[in-house]
Amino acid sequence: MEWITWFFSFLDGFLGSAFYFPYLLLGVGLFFTLYLGFPQIRFFGHAWRVVRGKHSRPGDPGDTTHFQALSTALSGTVGTGNIGGVAFAIFLGGPAALFWMWMTALVGMTTKFVEVTISHRYRVKDSQGRIAGGPMYYMERGLGMKWLAVIFACAVVVSSFGSGNLPQSNNMASGLEASFGIPTWVSGLVLAILLGLVIVGGIRRIAIVAAAIVPFMGIFYAVGAFAVAASNVEQIIPSFVAVFRDAFTGSAAAGGFLGATFAYAFNRGVNRGLFSNEAGQGSAPIAHASAKTEEPVSEGMVSILEPFIDTLIICTLTGLVILSSGVWTEKFQNNFATFDTEFVAGVYTETDPEHVAQLFAHLDLVPPKDDPVRPLTATLTIVDGVAVEQDFTVIHNRSIAEDVRFARAGQPFDGSLAVVNGRIQDRAITVSGRSLLHSVPLTAEAFKRSFLGDYGQYAVTIGLVLFAFSTALAWSYYGDRAITYLIGVQAVQPYRLVYVIGFFLATIVDTSLIWLISAVTLAIMSIPNLIGLVLMRKEVKALTDDYWRRFRDR
Repeated sequence: MEWITWFFSFLDGFLGSAFYFPYLLLGVGLFFTLYLGFPQIRFFGHAWRVVRGKHSRPGDPGDTTHFQALSTALSGTVGTGNIGGVAFAIFLGGPAALFWMWMTALVGMTTKFVEVTISHRYRVKDSQGRIAGGPMYYMERGLGMKWLAVIFACAVVVSSFGSGNLPQSNNMASGLEASFGIPTWVSGLVLAILLGLVIVGGIRRIAIVAAAIVPFMGIFYAVGAFAVAASNVEQIIPSFVAVFRDAFTGSAAAGGFLGATFAYAFNRGVNRGLFSNEAGQGSAPIAHASAKTEEPVSEGMVSILEPFIDTLIICTLTGLVILSSGVWTEKFQNNFATFDTEFVAGVYTETDPEHVAQLFAHLDLVPPKDDPVRPLTATLTIVDGVAVEQDFTVIHNRSIAEDVRFARAGQPFDGSLAVVNGRIQDRAITVSGRSLLHSVPLTAEAFKRSFLGDYGQYAVTIGLVLFAFSTALAWSYYGDRAITYLIGVQAVQPYRLVYVIGFFLATIVDTSLIWLISAVTLAIMSIPNLIGLVLMRKEVKALTDDYWRRFRDR
């Protein structure tokens, strides 16, 4: 497991966490925003009319309506990123991360328009007469770069697990266990069976289920979030102020939160924003390709609504709930995952500004070369679950852990414990204590800070299950269209079987590792698509201008 973690961390350093990635993502969106004259603003009203079917024509080719295509694409984006991803971004970058999620959504509305328009233009029918579309088709048929199309399609298959399958299943199972005490393997098995029953019917069944689930789950979650916000209304304005105040400076240390530089908040906000709305990733065009229309631009306009609904509405609600409740700076009792835990030499406290600065630098994207914080290598003596020697500090979830306890098989541990390079060597030892939370548990705690009390966590869990399950449905379709492109329709059923098995197995894997895998696969998919969109810029502009010219002449 350590080797796997190291490998994905290594890849992430060159991809999603690399300095260039957020600039590439935002840069392409900003370029098209200027190049096409702010389509996210000019086309916004028209997009709502198209999705309501005002400009639809009987007999247009396709498998789904505009609304069903939008619902399918939204079901792929409105997932754990809206509940756990926002919490993870704030956990890493503080309030400033939310600002950069917003910026990603604003320019992402244009990116979505571009990628859906050009992909819809080059969609085809497979050997069974079903629509097949996505960036791989414009890459091959529009750019003449089949090699790039193959790379992208392979990335879609991997990302269907890294973005749409593993993190969704993992977070669902964890949430159900925390709220209702359901063992993760039980919920994983039941939901995997339900998933299989739906995806075997292909896009038409997926679209019908998505169109039913998406509106309900959005309203349900929004009502719960407003209830929490109303209970902390006095903190709403200060939370907004913190978001804008910290946007270009980074977030200062507060409570157990050790602070975040501008670069860290920027990188993580953009990264989590993309994970949430997927603008530029190339996934949504696969769903929109199925829409019944001969107008690629009209379907591109429908896609403008996705980042708006997903990030500017739902993610904002989650962010304000977390910030206004104050839970993002508080420590809670939890079990420590190995991936998020490090033992360092010396005693550090949050009351010492120098200690806080040193620890944050140690945990930054690029630690300083003269980093004074050293991983611990020592043999600890443990008596009744507590370390006798206290000349060390446990860092968990980017915070100084408190009340640290050691156990084996559920009982307090007694004996010697080897720590090498900051890691416990005995895998049978579990460590627990008080530290910051992230992902879904952080959002669940925020929902408790209202008149809902402990019942607030149930609203999060129910919302999580609906969000994550619908996302897994959509991504199964993205993956089977990519498999169809790479191998053919004969490979779709085997892919679906592996997809369902992976969905079940992800319920027993460490959450932090799942997030790391998703960050890597997200970047692998996005980079070739963003490059391809820039190369297709002239055709996108020509299609847009032609659409409006013909629309005005009607």
